[in-house]
Amino acid sequence: MEKLMQYVWQHLLFDMSQLTTTDGRHLQIIDAGRLNTDAGPDFFNAKIRIDGCLWVGNIEIHRLASDWMRHGHHTDEAYDSVILHVVEQDDARVCRTNGEVIPQFVLRPAPTLRYDYERLTDNAPALPCGEQLSGIDSFFITDWLSSLSFERLQSKSKRIAMWHDLYRGNWEEVCYVTLSRNMGFGINGDAFERLARSLPLAFLRKHADSLFQIEAFLLGQAGLLEGERPQDQYYTQLAGEYAFLQNKFGLMAPLSLSTWKFSRLRPQNFPHRRLAMLAHYIYGGFSLFARLCDATTIDELRKLFQVQLSGYWATHYTFDAVTPGATTVLGMSAIDIILINTVAPLLYSYGIYVGNDLYVDRAQMIWESLRPEQNSIIRRFAAIGIEARNAFESQALIQLYNEYCMTKKCLYCRIGHKLLAKAAIRK
Repeated sequence: MEKLMQYVWQHLLFDMSQLTTTDGRHLQIIDAGRLNTDAGPDFFNAKIRIDGCLWVGNIEIHRLASDWMRHGHHTDEAYDSVILHVVEQDDARVCRTNGEVIPQFVLRPAPTLRYDYERLTDNAPALPCGEQLSGIDSFFITDWLSSLSFERLQSKSKRIAMWHDLYRGNWEEVCYVTLSRNMGFGINGDAFERLARSLPLAFLRKHADSLFQIEAFLLGQAGLLEGERPQDQYYTQLAGEYAFLQNKFGLMAPLSLSTWKFSRLRPQNFPHRRLAMLAHYIYGGFSLFARLCDATTIDELRKLFQVQLSGYWATHYTFDAVTPGATTVLGMSAIDIILINTVAPLLYSYGIYVGNDLYVDRAQMIWESLRPEQNSIIRRFAAIGIEARNAFESQALIQLYNEYCMTKKCLYCRIGHKLLAKAAIRK
């Protein structure tokens, strides 16, 4: 409930015409202050007047006034700067460490606001605001989705920036790890990332002229060549080659087979197949990032990922079992997912890093040009009347669902804010 009180104070969602402190003095709020998300008082640099005297300092908010002592603020000098203690129930007098009494103000959120907040956040369905969306202007929702799209790009760019620092500005290495992670297509993303980070691109480049050796590198380090399969000659050859390469480069121990998830995966999405695809992107020398930067159209970008498996992987989804007519290429929808989750964030991050809006705009163009993803999140929003028209909007909905709906951060969502603000003034 303190979060709701912070929200009400921050946005001044209460009648401010005749405010008084608990000891009867006139209170005027000039500036509610800046919300503090770290340790210390809840709001910094607030300005208030008490009986005409100007106070500048911090605000602390509690449901019970006695929480001040319960949290140890009465012995913490960091809270000596508090000029007003905002509470829902005034059940105790509070003081600074030197014994000075701190003015208190009782703030009780409007019953309608409290009811709507609890309905949104307490054991509510994933999209509790769905039934109220019809009353919100579509332009308002579109504007919020636009902001969420860039918020998602920025979120993805944080991981890329971390890799950029780790690999000392080598954008091809960053591209290699980013692409590897996204070849896991969600369910095996973490495993693919761990594999890429344990197998430096520099090692792969030394054998880039041999597709067989690249496959041995990837499948072996992935832990998919453990054990013996005497009936599968290609497996045996790969295992032998990996043992040689592991010794030559002093590779760390391969990933455990348990790292990989197979449950409910379609055969074409098995790690073996995705690693065989990744090997094709590395074969001949990995310079994918440079080519991504040079491509200017969606078709040019798609062509960079259109490879065809041949030989063993033309008839196998995994080892041993032969599958005549196995899919040998990535489908267009899979390639578009790579453009959405790999290419656009890479170009956006690079544009921010070098200060060139051309790449930032190109990242936005990719999302705006591609069809929206089709998954349970997108279908959930479509059911309440919010349909994504392109990947720019579907990525926004994924960001909204993951970062606001699932975490019940309705107070920080513009839609939630608008609904709660209405509740605050509703009679």
